Amino acid sequence: MDTVVNDLATKQCRPCEGGMPPLSSTEVTILMDQLDGWEFSGKLIAKTYNFNNYYQTMAFVNAIAWISHREDHHPDMTVGYNKCHVEYTTHAINGLSENDFICAAKIDTLFKI
Repeated sequence: MDTVVNDLATKQCRPCEGGMPPLSSTEVTILMDQLDGWEFSGKLIAKTYNFNNYYQTMAFVNAIAWISHREDHHPDMTVGYNKCHVEYTTHAINGLSENDFICAAKIDTLFKI
């Protein structure tokens, strides 16, 4: 699985605008198999990361912000003292795009460092 995640994590997000369809359930299933611990729920994917303290949590949140800025694809996050819940969906198409999975893989790679 790590090799596949690394493959997703090396891709770059592409501009995604309305008018293109969201990923099919088959495509979502294939991409979900390439992620570690993410959950699929309707039109989004989500994962909660746990940390030892607030400083580690905020460092992680800031790293996600940097990745999001570089990829121009932004998650919804809920941040607590020692955890960060991350959700991805592509609002422009009202569903999931490959960009959601690329960013999820990049965050997983970051978490392993």
